[in-house]
Amino acid sequence: MTLWLVRHAHAGDRHHWSLDQDERPLSERGRTQAAEVTSLLADRGIERILSSPATRCAETVEPLADKLGLAVETTSLLYEGTSADEAMAVIDGVLSTEAVLCSHGDVIPDLLRALRRRGLESNGIGACEKGSTWELSVVNGSVVDATYHPPVG
Repeated sequence: MTLWLVRHAHAGDRHHWSLDQDERPLSERGRTQAAEVTSLLADRGIERILSSPATRCAETVEPLADKLGLAVETTSLLYEGTSADEAMAVIDGVLSTEAVLCSHGDVIPDLLRALRRRGLESNGIGACEKGSTWELSVVNGSVVDATYHPPVG
């Protein structure tokens, strides 16, 4: 099994967005990155797509969901500022499913550190650029390896 952690694609500068941060959309660059995420994951047997409710996260995985005929399931447990323990509940709930989880730049590194404490082998756990993806290999219900895929666009 494989889980995919996706950091939302580029959505401009939060300091130049005067409206609710939850509604900040992807930039043109972010839409290109979302298309690249779709290209990377479209043939991976994805069964579920879960996302933070923030617009920038949902928009990152919507092209993939559309291509695969899946719904984007939103969960506040992947939202910015969520603790690693709370977000780990999402991972634990999909360990037997080919799934994509889209979240934020603070949550993903915390999740990776929590997984490392559980035995994950990986280098470069700190990397988490916008539009990047972590490929998590699951064996016997445990995440055992992680590979970082930097953003293309």
